[in-house]
Amino acid sequence: MVADFSDVLLPGPWEHRFVSANGSRFHVAVSDDEATAQAPLIILLHSFPQMWWTWRHQFPHLTQAGYRVAAMDLRGYGASDKPPMGYDTPNLCRDVAGVIRALGASSATIIGHGIGGMIAWSMPTVVPAVTTAVAAFSSPHPARVHASTRAVMSKLAHKGMSAAMVPGAVERRLRTTDLATRILRDLTITPWPAPDLEVYRTAMRLPSVSRCSLEAVRWHYVNRLGSTYRRYLATVRGIVTVPALQVMGRMDPVFDLGWTGVDAAALCTHLRSEQVFGAGHFPHEERPDEVAEILLDWLNDSVPLP
Repeated sequence: MVADFSDVLLPGPWEHRFVSANGSRFHVAVSDDEATAQAPLIILLHSFPQMWWTWRHQFPHLTQAGYRVAAMDLRGYGASDKPPMGYDTPNLCRDVAGVIRALGASSATIIGHGIGGMIAWSMPTVVPAVTTAVAAFSSPHPARVHASTRAVMSKLAHKGMSAAMVPGAVERRLRTTDLATRILRDLTITPWPAPDLEVYRTAMRLPSVSRCSLEAVRWHYVNRLGSTYRRYLATVRGIVTVPALQVMGRMDPVFDLGWTGVDAAALCTHLRSEQVFGAGHFPHEERPDEVAEILLDWLNDSVPLP
């Protein structure tokens, strides 16, 4: 049976909404109760090969602390639109900015993992007016990724990235095999519950997701000589003056931790760095309670509640 976007509208302490932003429609899981309706907004961004649900463990911690929380499906994923174009990071930042405004807020704290972390790092310089603070999980600053990809990424990551650059091959495997779940297993230390893997496998088999989900990844590695990328890189090399948090799994098999924080430390005026022991590339899934503690402690200092 072909998967349908309703398959990823999973139940929980949130409500599912669809909002229009930047010319597309986006799915957002939102905590819109009376207690947090006027609270500071937090936008949660996922990575490949996942969707909004990756933040399910942190969602209740953040709402119970008093924040308004929205976990969105990025362009090309889950129940959001899957247009053929628009997967460059500056445009993904504009997507997030539009979602913030569509939710009735003027600004938000952006928390992202992987590709979502690259977007989070980019928000303060690409769309500064809507960015209160940023947190990036398992994601070096994009200036570091550009400057020394071979130094910052492991051989395993390079091998996977090279395979993803071949049009059609990975897309087909995502649709017809267990590639998505194998990627998740290979990049974590903690075993995944089988039902969780099934959720992500279903999400990657939604129509057009296998193609669209790779476009944002490819943009960073294929279009480096293009004028759009050069302008983007010049922009994100600007100073980040909002509070910033970088969180890495201590045993992340994708990145060399000795290099990941170099540009963030140089470009951020208020940076906090954390490592989660016993975690690989998905610390928010592997050690959810520890990550919630890190986030709440940082938010208490950086985005205090009124």
